[in-house]
Amino acid sequence: MTARVLVTGGAGYIGSVVVDQLLDRGFHVVVLDDLSTGHRGAVAKDASFVEGNVGDRALIEALLERERVDAIMHLAAFALVPESVAQPEKYRANNVTAARVLLDAAVRANVRRFVFSSSCAVYGHPATIPISEDTPQAPVNPYGETKREFERVLSEYGLRRGLAAVSLRYFNAAGATERRGEDHDPETHLIPNVLAVALGKHRAVDVFGTDYPTPDGTAVRDYIHVADIADAHVRALDVSLVNARLFAGALAAVVAWRTRNVFLTIGVGMGLLWILQAMW
Repeated sequence: MTARVLVTGGAGYIGSVVVDQLLDRGFHVVVLDDLSTGHRGAVAKDASFVEGNVGDRALIEALLERERVDAIMHLAAFALVPESVAQPEKYRANNVTAARVLLDAAVRANVRRFVFSSSCAVYGHPATIPISEDTPQAPVNPYGETKREFERVLSEYGLRRGLAAVSLRYFNAAGATERRGEDHDPETHLIPNVLAVALGKHRAVDVFGTDYPTPDGTAVRDYIHVADIADAHVRALDVSLVNARLFAGALAAVVAWRTRNVFLTIGVGMGLLWILQAMW
């Protein structure tokens, strides 16, 4: 069992739930977050907290020397698609260049397990459905491109430097736990925006397009509960990377060799109007 884990982005929506689950399972957790989008109050009191950026080489090296972590979970990426189109260099600088600083420091510190929170944005608009790990990657925006590039970097490090890495690809995180929920500014996720309307904080929910070739005419999305996503991250720490099988609630995927890209899904897409009707 891995004892000490560094969670980058651990003050964010998904990262904070990952931290809670790690602590609940007996891990010692160190959180690194620059709080550009995360919140200090979202970090569990039993986790150690360091404010800083993954691209700060001196900070990272000192942290790894001091904490002697066994594994790293990397969730400190920028993740707004429209912003990535408007500011592609910002996304490359953080999601690839800064992440490589973290990865290089990890290898030098002899950290041998790395879990990367990737995205299904690496697929772009797939020609066939359902998607699998082997579906060709063709990202259509800078955000997806940065995720694909860092996955490739991890594969290279696995082959040349013996790093055991798992990249977890998923679409839309949703839901909350008893302790954590969404707190984005701006809030771009559907479900909290629907709830904001129900609470009288917003007048309406925007639905972009009602003529898609789908059952309700709206875009179909794959929503996964944030607790299931966090569970997959935690289980990826200890799963064997030789023909093992990873189970996380309703999620399952084959994991093989030193590095592996894993597609997380509940297997059922949901239209926006269906979600609105279900929640109203």
